[in-house]
Amino acid sequence: MSRTAIVNARVFDGEEVIDAGVVVLDGPRILQVGGAVPDGTDVVDAAGSTLLPGLIDAHVHTSVEALELALTFGVTTELEMQGMFTRPRRGQVTGNDRVADVRSAGFGITPPGGHPSELMGGDGHDGDGAGDEEAPWEDTDGEDGGSSWSDVVMPFSTTPEEAVAFIPQLQAAGSDYIKFMIDDGSVEGAPGLPLLSDATIAAGVAEAHRRGLLTVAHTLTVDATASAVAGGIDGLVHLFMDRPHTPEIIRSVARSGAFVVPCVVLNASMMGTPATDLAADPRVSSRLDEAWTATLRSSYDRYPQGSLEDVLASVKALHDAGVDLLVGTDVSFPLPAFGGMAHGASVHHELQLLVRAGLTPLEALRAATSTPARRFGLTDRGRIRESLRGDLLLVDGDPTARISDTLNIRQVWRRGVPLFAPRAEDAVTDQGPRRLAAGGR
Repeated sequence: MSRTAIVNARVFDGEEVIDAGVVVLDGPRILQVGGAVPDGTDVVDAAGSTLLPGLIDAHVHTSVEALELALTFGVTTELEMQGMFTRPRRGQVTGNDRVADVRSAGFGITPPGGHPSELMGGDGHDGDGAGDEEAPWEDTDGEDGGSSWSDVVMPFSTTPEEAVAFIPQLQAAGSDYIKFMIDDGSVEGAPGLPLLSDATIAAGVAEAHRRGLLTVAHTLTVDATASAVAGGIDGLVHLFMDRPHTPEIIRSVARSGAFVVPCVVLNASMMGTPATDLAADPRVSSRLDEAWTATLRSSYDRYPQGSLEDVLASVKALHDAGVDLLVGTDVSFPLPAFGGMAHGASVHHELQLLVRAGLTPLEALRAATSTPARRFGLTDRGRIRESLRGDLLLVDGDPTARISDTLNIRQVWRRGVPLFAPRAEDAVTDQGPRRLAAGGR
């Protein structure tokens, strides 16, 4: 693989805009940030554009096709919060530079009949955010990460002892982090779902920590959030939507050190608000097929009594309290029942909503790059630094000032491999470097 130098771009390195007129890719890694262009290097003239680390979606339920779609929007890593892409099952994804990379919790700890069983007719068989018998991770031909269910751990737990016993099983099955479902069903229109006890959560979290594993929790209510924080959870992968925040719950989350993945796009969808404007944006619609467009134009619509303004106010309060916020969407599959989100596209929507909540564009961009990389221990990505992965996104304009410019996608690199072929008429060979125009679509 030849070297590529991206020159004349504004560079957001995952933390700040830096003074670096040159970023050089050498194979899958970043060779150089700043300095002169090495001889014999292909050059992309990115004048008028901004270079960012590849984006990270910190809450998805995915498939190979979804990972491919995500990459076209500059999302180079997805963090699966329930599904099949555990370490032993993602071999073809890791080396495939046409799809986003992925990490996975495997399946979350939940009581028998607990969430997400209400989404699947009550049998608890499938995963959070999934559909029914057509869930992609049930394929048996290996297309989406495995050949059978024989190595899948379904950690149904009713006691602390059961939760503790499942932690080593999930670890052995390749879960990158451990998820706990804390949900009484009230937001989903299924009140009365069985809940993990506080003792069960605390025991499971303690065992995961003893084994060096990160823990996250599904929490859509203030009470569930309080239980997760009391149990020592490292991260909340939802923001409560059942009522406005109080100073007490904000202080509790902040003092715990837990991060929060607000998934505002999911909360809006739960309240019956489809992503109609996003679907109508040609920068989005040009990358989506009919099924995904229809999904964006629909919504979950399970909690219409909710207030999006209350959710946005809670986002701002958490941010002001110093809580790490991570961009995540809870996107799953192209079905209207799970509407309002699409892989990749909804990361850009979430960025816009974080800015609407009161974050600066720079703060929102950190929430999709360096902050999730740091909190999930992904030390090789999320920043533009020498020796890190060549996962990059080049967009026209300046998203550090106008967050919607993240959708002006010119080029995406995954491990240094460009996703979009440069236009042949823009390639010039002379005595110096070969200049290539990045060819987004």
